[in-house]
Amino acid sequence: MPNIHEIATYAQENAQKLGIQKFDIYGSTVDETSVQVDQGEPKQVKASNRSGVTVRVWNEDNTIGVTSTTDVDPKGLELALKTAYEASFFGVKENVPDFSPEATVPIDKTLNEKAPQAPVSELIEKLLVAEKELLAAHPAIKGVPYNGLAQRDIDRFYLNSQGALRTDSLSLSSVYLYSKTDEEGKKPRSAGAFRINRSLEKLDINGCIQETAEKTISHLNYDKIKTGKYQVVFSPEAFLSLLGAFSNLFNAQSILDKQSLSTADDLGKQIASPLLSLYDDSLHPANIGAESFDGEGTPTRQVTLIENGILKGFLHSAGTAKRLNAQPTGNASIGAKVSVSPNFYHVFAAGDCEQQLSLETAENVILIDDLQALHAGVKSLQGSFSLPFDGWLINKGVKTSIESATVAGDFLELLKSIIYVEKEVALTPGGVAPRIWVEELSITGE
Repeated sequence: MPNIHEIATYAQENAQKLGIQKFDIYGSTVDETSVQVDQGEPKQVKASNRSGVTVRVWNEDNTIGVTSTTDVDPKGLELALKTAYEASFFGVKENVPDFSPEATVPIDKTLNEKAPQAPVSELIEKLLVAEKELLAAHPAIKGVPYNGLAQRDIDRFYLNSQGALRTDSLSLSSVYLYSKTDEEGKKPRSAGAFRINRSLEKLDINGCIQETAEKTISHLNYDKIKTGKYQVVFSPEAFLSLLGAFSNLFNAQSILDKQSLSTADDLGKQIASPLLSLYDDSLHPANIGAESFDGEGTPTRQVTLIENGILKGFLHSAGTAKRLNAQPTGNASIGAKVSVSPNFYHVFAAGDCEQQLSLETAENVILIDDLQALHAGVKSLQGSFSLPFDGWLINKGVKTSIESATVAGDFLELLKSIIYVEKEVALTPGGVAPRIWVEELSITGE
């Protein structure tokens, strides 16, 4: 792929040739290698190099055309600009997207953190060792059916005809392990863990093995649970997956489309327990896949969504910010339509909680480790959910795995029913969060 400055030059030259005054381009290239193993043998090795750009062109009537291409040589860019220009005459007439007012604002720190890629043989070797150690951790663990070790280099850029030019470069390595048991007369039990870091060298594979083994073994002695109301503790990952399922709550585009649990007038209202605070923070030090700008070239930043339980802000694109008289927040993706999405959640305790709760002393609480079937069990516009989960019944520090159960409730009520937010946070694929204690939720056992 040509470098960013070559692409900018090609784009300017072709735009002049075609008489196009106003355009922007967002593009990325991902160079990825991933491996999977099965019972001591390599199962799959994949290598890919994916690149693509999205080109937007405005015509003299200020309507917009959008096209995408994987061809970024001069000829490919010329064709993309021409196609987008032709499409612009069929573009929307209302709320036409525009350049972000912050696309040319200087960014303090752009990302340029590439790590050398390890050879495929090293990836396979490390993953085979991980599988072997997991299988040796307990006689009941008979397989690691889902596993993967991947490394990728990511380059992103944004440029426009007003002189904006931004680039990000970073490397990521990640490992995922999911083991399964098989004991005579017992149901198979399973659990998984995930780790991510800048390079393979820094990746905590041993921590991933240990967590997977501990979780899997803790599910071996399982029991049925009675249906009823229980005090519930969400693991960081479980809480963030639920938060992600109801992210329309903070999404300005969803609010404008009337597809949200919030309205523009809800800012300043108490929507959660005063113990909870939530930021969207792409540049959080723990965010390995950080981005310094979004698809419109707007710098990313820390956005306060909930502070002491009060709704303080929404996630914006340039267009939603203009319509709601706010600032863009760096959460936009461009395409046929500009969409808005969270970057990286940071959930934390707001101030000190009067009561200190602990799983060592709590009686009959349910610890939910992993929520399943989010695609089917969440009604995001009603705020309700009913989801199967993996977890334990905990009584004074003694953990008993729950054979199978479902948790149900209303998300807005859940936020207000939070009675304790632990201090220690953990990194998950969606952000950082602590364990969250909720006063009461309905649990359906078998």
